[in-house]
Amino acid sequence: MQSNQFPNTQSRAADIDAGLRAHMQSVYNRMTVGVLITAITSWVVSSSPVLMNLFLGGPQAYIVMFAPLALIWFGFRPDRMSNKTLMLSFGGICVLYGISFSVLLLAFTGESIVRAFFMATALFAGLSIFGYVTKKNLDALGTFAVMGVFSVLILSVGTLIAGAAFGVETSMMQNVIAGLGLLAFSGVTAWQTQTTKEMYHPSHGDEGNSRMGWAAALNLYISFIAIFQYILHFLGQRE
Repeated sequence: MQSNQFPNTQSRAADIDAGLRAHMQSVYNRMTVGVLITAITSWVVSSSPVLMNLFLGGPQAYIVMFAPLALIWFGFRPDRMSNKTLMLSFGGICVLYGISFSVLLLAFTGESIVRAFFMATALFAGLSIFGYVTKKNLDALGTFAVMGVFSVLILSVGTLIAGAAFGVETSMMQNVIAGLGLLAFSGVTAWQTQTTKEMYHPSHGDEGNSRMGWAAALNLYISFIAIFQYILHFLGQRE
C-alpha cells in the first residue's frame, strides 16, 4: 500500500511545484507590467507641458501625490473584488504613480535615472530570490519592515508640511527618510516574496490564487518603486 501511495504523493508535490512556479511567474509578470505602465505614464506626462500643468501645476499636485495611497487603502480589496476589478484598480494605481513620478524625469538626468533603475532591479531581484529560497521564517523581519514603512510615511508627510508651509530646510531629513525607506522596503520585498510563496496552494482554486496574486503584485510593485525612488535620491544627478 505504501509503495502505491508514494508515487501519488510525488505526483501531488510535482503538481504543487508546477503551480507555484506558474503563480510566482504570474505575480512578477503583473508587477513588471505595472512598472512599465508607470514608466510610460511618466514619460507621456513629462513630455507635455499641458499635462504637467494640469496634474502638477498647482494645489492639485497634492491630490495626485496622495491619490495612489487612497486607492490602495480604499479601492483595492482582494477579499471582495473580482480579478477584473483588481486588474483595473492595479492599473489605475500604476498610472497615478506615473503621474507623480513624471517630475523625476524633468528633475534628474536620463543617465542617472537609468542607472538607478538598473541598480533597483538588481537589488530587488536579489532580495526577492533570497525571500524565495530561504528556509528562515521572515515574519519578524516583515513586521519590523512594515513598521519602518509607516514611520517613513509619517516622517515624509511631516517633512513635506514643514518644508512647504514653514520653509524649514529639510534636505538632511530627506536623506534620513530615504535611508530608512530603502532599508524598510528591502525588508518588505524579501518578506513579501516568502509570504507570496507560502500563501499559494492549489486548493484555493484559480480565482483565489489569482486574487492573492494581484495583492502580491501590488506589494512588490510598491516596494520596487520605492527602492528605485530612494536609490535615485542618493545617486541621481539633477538637470
